[in-house]
Amino acid sequence: MKSAAFIVLAAGLSASAGAQASGVEAGKWSFSAFGGVDMPTSGDVHSGATAPIPDLGPLNPALSGVSAELRIQSRSHDRIYDLADTYGLEMGYGLSDRAELFGQVRYSHASPGRVQVGGAFVPALDTELPVYGRFSAYKSYSAEFGYRHFFMEPGSARPFVAARIGASRTDAINASFDIPDASISIPDARFTKKTWSASGGLDVGVIVPVGKTFSFIAQAGVRYVDKLDGNDADIGPLGLGSINDKGQRVSVPMSVAARWDF
Repeated sequence: MKSAAFIVLAAGLSASAGAQASGVEAGKWSFSAFGGVDMPTSGDVHSGATAPIPDLGPLNPALSGVSAELRIQSRSHDRIYDLADTYGLEMGYGLSDRAELFGQVRYSHASPGRVQVGGAFVPALDTELPVYGRFSAYKSYSAEFGYRHFFMEPGSARPFVAARIGASRTDAINASFDIPDASISIPDARFTKKTWSASGGLDVGVIVPVGKTFSFIAQAGVRYVDKLDGNDADIGPLGLGSINDKGQRVSVPMSVAARWDF
């Protein structure tokens, strides 16, 4: 886990008293701060396509009159992006000593990633040159509402399950494409637009009372963010306007949280 997650936990521990927390209760509010990681497991950043390029001259004057065929293959989130940092805040309202409703805001960030996205077949050379893509950081802001159900009796560590649904805004993504063997570079091509998408997930975890009003939470789950809107302004003229109509993401979030009940 990231250092911020441990800071969240330490802040709660320092504020706790010796008695156990009562936890969720009917009519009782709670506030939580959490931090952790979000691991992509499936979903494509882009799909595949084959596009003929009659003349490479506009991309490299030294190759004027030379044709090629771009052969782009699909690439998934887990091939391009590493673990994302994720942080957020939550407010909860108890329906009973076993159930609560909650609202959550979350921020996720994954660093830029570079991968071979396919090849450029050059008939004149009877060879395929590797094509690389570097994609800008993945940044997502989410607002979701959900329901959480607790098991076992209050006053001790209690497992729970939760479901949530809402919307996520993903920042625009740019992509730089390079064919090093042909000295061709297309820097900072617009790839996806800033997009609002449906999102949601399921979580399992445990809440551990530490003080009179403080609890520690550890949880993991599965999360889905729907597809993004493609931006064809730069890649459309290359015949690649269809590859950026993907972007949906399935991931496994894991986090720790500090919770205060009042």
